[in-house]
Amino acid sequence: MKVANRTFVVSGGASGLGLATTRGLLYADARVVILDRTEPQEAFDTDRVLFIRIDITRLDDVATAVKDAVAWTERTGAILGGVINCAGVGIDEALVDARGKPHSVENWQLHLDVNLTGAFNLTRLVLEHLVRVPPEDNSDGERGVVILVSSSAAYEGMPRTIAYAATKGAIRSVTLPMARDCARFGVRVVTIAPGPFVTPMTGQWVPKVQSGMERNSLLFPRRYGAPSEFADVVTFVLSCSYINAETIKVTGGGRLPARL
Repeated sequence: MKVANRTFVVSGGASGLGLATTRGLLYADARVVILDRTEPQEAFDTDRVLFIRIDITRLDDVATAVKDAVAWTERTGAILGGVINCAGVGIDEALVDARGKPHSVENWQLHLDVNLTGAFNLTRLVLEHLVRVPPEDNSDGERGVVILVSSSAAYEGMPRTIAYAATKGAIRSVTLPMARDCARFGVRVVTIAPGPFVTPMTGQWVPKVQSGMERNSLLFPRRYGAPSEFADVVTFVLSCSYINAETIKVTGGGRLPARL
């Protein structure tokens, strides 16, 4: 699919992997609608970027944001090209801690609401409009792309990440049935599963976890991924029409360890 002069909705686009994705799309001459609870960490040309403040867990917020995003595409003439679900949370908590206290329901529900239900609601509401855009004028007739964000935790979750791993595993599992549902409309669905990247989330890890990850999980390159490398994968997925219904791991060959 041609990325230039298309509009992409990016949740969590104000920081981390979402912000890098926004930069990458702008470099490819696309327009971006950023959905986030905080303003972007840098200033963008308002002719190219629309920021809408939302709480991804509130359905009314999501529905209004999608409506406003579609209205913006009508004003700019840059038709909708897809949605990229970068919004997410990851708050470590053991199923039962050292004092015998069980995992909180609140933490579990937050992960479900943000990582899973938030992505589901945003995707289905964007798709309502994406399936109606004119197909590309070629033999494929592609209309757009849905990108979901899973994690290497969907394959090898570490201790204290049960809620995070559960939601990221669910994202990986919905990829194929979602792609099968969308195929008739010429819409692809692809999931990216990053390993450790330099993001605000990993920046919150305590030094023991940081050093343990670097010592036990990295293969080559022996570093965390750069957000720009995640954005490169997003651009590649969007532009290569033969990638569909797959989860692409972006890990540098590393594996999450069973313990740190």
